[in-house]
Order: sequence, then C-alpha cells, then structure tokens
Amino acid sequence: MATFEQRESGWWQAKIRRKGYPQESKTFRTKTEAEAWARSVETALDKGSYISASLAEKTTFADVVSRFMKEFAPFHYRIRDDKKEAWRFQCNHLENALGEYSLAAITPQVVTSYRDARSELVSGSTVRKEIYMLSKILTVANQEFGITLPMGNPVKNIRKPKENNSRDRRLSESELNKLIEQCKASRNKWLLPALVISVETAMRQGELLQLTWSMIDKKRHLALLLDPDKIKTEEPRAVPLSSTALAVIESLPRSLGGLLIPVERMTLYHAFHAACERAGIDDYTWHDLRHEAMSRLGERGDMSIIELASISGHKTLQMLKRYTHLDAEKLAKKLG
Repeated sequence: MATFEQRESGWWQAKIRRKGYPQESKTFRTKTEAEAWARSVETALDKGSYISASLAEKTTFADVVSRFMKEFAPFHYRIRDDKKEAWRFQCNHLENALGEYSLAAITPQVVTSYRDARSELVSGSTVRKEIYMLSKILTVANQEFGITLPMGNPVKNIRKPKENNSRDRRLSESELNKLIEQCKASRNKWLLPALVISVETAMRQGELLQLTWSMIDKKRHLALLLDPDKIKTEEPRAVPLSSTALAVIESLPRSLGGLLIPVERMTLYHAFHAACERAGIDDYTWHDLRHEAMSRLGERGDMSIIELASISGHKTLQMLKRYTHLDAEKLAKKLG
C-alpha cells in the first residue's frame, strides 16, 4: 500500500509497505510524480519483477571503491604488489571521474562517455583495463556487498576499445637531455634515478618500484628479479646493470624498507608527467622509457633477439618485436 506525505520543503514523499518486502520510499517535487512512481513500483511488485534501487541510489561509486580496495582487493585474490598498485592507479582515475555518481546513476551512457573521454588521453589498452576494473568493482558491489544494480552491470554491453599497445614514440637526444634536466629540477629526488635506471635496464615500472637492495649483485653487475607468485617454480631473472645504472644505484641512500626507489606509483606518475610538461615533451608515458631502452639495445647491433628477450623478460619473441623497432633512417643507411 502506498502513502503520500508532503514535507516541510513542499516536496512529496511516497512510501510503499508490503508484507514480505522492505519498505520503499522516495521523494518527489510533485504529488503526481510520487503517485506515478508508486504505481510503477506496485505493478512491478505484483508481477514479481521489482528490483529495489534504494541502496544503489544511496551509495556513491567513491564509497564502493573505498570498500573494494580495503575489503576485496588485498584478500580475495593473491595479487602481486605491482598489480595491487596498478589496481589503485586504475581506481584513482575511475573515482576522480565517477566518484560522485550513485551506483544507480552509472548507466551505459555514463560509461561510454568515460570511455570516449579517456581515449583522447591514453591508449586503448589502458582504457580497456580501466573499463574492466569498473566492471569488476560493480560486480563485487553486487555479489559481495549486496548492492543490487537496478539495470545490471552497465559495462556488460558497451564496446571496449581495441588493444593498442604498440607505440614507437622515441625521445630525440635533445628531448632526453631536456627531460633529464627537468628531472634534476624536480622536488621528487627519486625521479631522476628512477628514469636513468629505467632507460639503462628496460625494467618495467612495477619491477623498478619493487627492487630491493638484496636483489642487487654488485660484483656481477646484475639485478635479480623474481615474480613473488612464482618463488618456488622459477629462477630469478637476471637483468644486466650497465656501469651507468650501477653508479646511480650506488649513489642512492638506503631506505628503511629496503627499496631502492621508495616512492608510490602515483607519486612517480605525477612527478614524471610534470617533468615532461616542463620539458615540452608531448605524448610520452613512463612505459615508453622501456621501449626506448629496448630500442637502444637493439640499435647496438651486437645482441641476438634471445639476449634481448632475456633482458626484457618477454616470454615470446613476437611480443619483443615492438621493443626492437629500429630507426628506419639508420636501417636505410646500412642497406646503402
């Protein structure tokens, strides 16, 4: 049975009580709107098709992201530290854009708008990962937190961006020198050593930020990397350290936690982005440093593709090809 009450504000509140169901209530500007809503709810209740949206309307996406990172991400799956950091990174972008929306207000149209806006700024692969993370969060909200999504998961039927990881963005010597100067001028003292080590070793950002002093073999000029999930099944991957990389490492102060670069991924991201802007460098990401490093190694001409794969940690040679994209002009000169 529906009842209607006018509030002091002049708005009308409709309440529906029915045995076996929780009370539903909603406030409207006019009594006509309240009555129309009540009729639609009672009709759905009669048909057995009513899905309450009250909790989804009261819960913001920011609330769910907070619960997801505290209650789900650290415990539900066995996730490597760098993967957890990637989740935080993706959740941060999603929360900045969608945090004030209630779960009920996140429609396929909202997700599509987010997808298109992000696609203007980052690669298709990055957008895909963020969209899948959004879907994961909403699924957890429904299945684990008991929040019914009135329209189901809005991500389910939208078009996902194509994988577009291949980038050939290289830094000219002038750009690299400008970037180094801006990294030196950065208030973040870890930015410059992190950049130099990345260019010298081709390490992934996640690998670099997990690197500890115990992983450094100074005598053999090696960094011994090991996937935390495969400690019992795999030997460490030995990454050669150039004289430049080793000199930078030896110049670093020892941190209490044992990390070489004790800085959060988001902090490094913002410092690097700011340095690129000051250097006048557009369309450049941290991951492009890895491509830069592998391209420089490939251009040396004295390493086999197997040796390059050993350094980079790629499992297949096909994946390595984009990191050994050589300068077309230099190749033309070699051909005569």
